[in-house]
Amino acid sequence: MKKEISVKTILSHTQKWMFITLGLALFAFAWSAFLIPSKLMGGGVSGIASLIYFAVGIPIGISTFVINVTLVLIAFKILGKQFSINTIICTAILSSFFAVFQPIFPQPLVDDTFLCSLIGSMLAGVGVGMALNYGGNTGGTDILVMVINHYRNISYGKLSLAMNIVIIGCSYFIIQSIDCLVYSYVAMFAYGTVSDMVLDGYKQTFQIMVFSDKNQEISDTINQQLHRGATLLKGYGSYTKTEKEILLVIAHREDKQRIIKIIKDIDDSAFLSIAKTSGVFGKNFDRLRL
Repeated sequence: MKKEISVKTILSHTQKWMFITLGLALFAFAWSAFLIPSKLMGGGVSGIASLIYFAVGIPIGISTFVINVTLVLIAFKILGKQFSINTIICTAILSSFFAVFQPIFPQPLVDDTFLCSLIGSMLAGVGVGMALNYGGNTGGTDILVMVINHYRNISYGKLSLAMNIVIIGCSYFIIQSIDCLVYSYVAMFAYGTVSDMVLDGYKQTFQIMVFSDKNQEISDTINQQLHRGATLLKGYGSYTKTEKEILLVIAHREDKQRIIKIIKDIDDSAFLSIAKTSGVFGKNFDRLRL
């Protein structure tokens, strides 16, 4: 039994770091192939590192690593040991990808600056969203965002937006190009929007209402197989004039199909109502923060 649990744990951690690495690779590729060669600035430590690169020529990978490690040490007590270790590992991975990709792309993959701003920022948003969902991060302002999120329920995109407006604004004094400044702000808004969409997609929850004569059996099976709770509500049918139990289940995105399969296997004539929820707070879901 211990061996089986150990294998599952190893597979779970392997999958986690595969997706984190893929997300960080996509993030570094987007910057290296589209934004940096076009002299477009983004926010966060990558944006600060880009400013340092254009100002004094220090490679972005080196600046990213040094700044991130400094921020981790400052926020260590608040974020905890595990998060700090994960951040240092993610920072090392990200810096390595920058070191690989940046020399490969001295020129942007697309000649049009506007397309570079959109494509680069959207790819970066998908990458950071993927990494954050699996417990990774790109360091930098992500650290500050997560410290604030520890106390306040504010979206990742909005917090990043406020910080990035200032960072990108400072780029004008180095690049001295209004066009690059405007396109950088376009990239910033696209990045924040896409990263929020990716994170919301991963965290999407569903409210499932089941009308069936076998709701108790369905509920017990969900409890046993998925280790998820369910609630039985009292209802009254206006047509049948009889009392019936209604099963209410709140499910994560990855559990939805398994719950539907359980319902179908037990009662394929059951009536279902499935709705997306804008937020679920409590045990096994998000923590309520005001």
